[in-house]
Amino acid sequence: METAKIRRGRKFDQVLLGARSVFLRDGFEGASVDDIAREARVSKATLYSYFPDKRLLFMEVARSECRRQAEAALHLIDPGAPAAVVLRAAAEHIVAFMISDFGQRIFRICVAEADRFPALGAEFYQSGPMLAREKLGAYLRLAAARGELAITDFDLAADQFAELCRANIHAKLIFGITPTPTGAEIDRTITGAVETFLARYGTSRA
Repeated sequence: METAKIRRGRKFDQVLLGARSVFLRDGFEGASVDDIAREARVSKATLYSYFPDKRLLFMEVARSECRRQAEAALHLIDPGAPAAVVLRAAAEHIVAFMISDFGQRIFRICVAEADRFPALGAEFYQSGPMLAREKLGAYLRLAAARGELAITDFDLAADQFAELCRANIHAKLIFGITPTPTGAEIDRTITGAVETFLARYGTSRA
């Protein structure tokens, strides 16, 4: 695997923080190793000792941030809480990441570089959306076992919920139609996502 080429050291996290700032500011193509080393306050030799090429560095930045987001979402999930409560908390986290500066920029970078570096998109998906789907799917199985939800295809249901959370927000942000949505718009989307999902999969015990 490509990650085997990465070497960790004392200044590893320092390099990641510097790279994160430069990638978000300049994009993958526009980010130079010199700028990243300067931002991270390390020598180029140190940077290259951890990451042999810029692509590996970008993948690690995306992976670490998405992992952090997924772990934060996991703490929001109380396995014993009612489905409506957990789904709303999950929706709030999904939307917050989606409208964040990092969420928007990392999405654009992965799309822009997909042809030249298809692994970038795969890494982003596996460390972000796929991980979130797995964690949400695990909760949906618990809720279904308690009789709160009636679901047969849990992966599809988790994907459908994520898409409902993107409605009326994601496309407008990505295409620059509107600035960051208002609190009322966010609440409208989240409430609609939860209600629509429960209308499809909820039982009288949900």
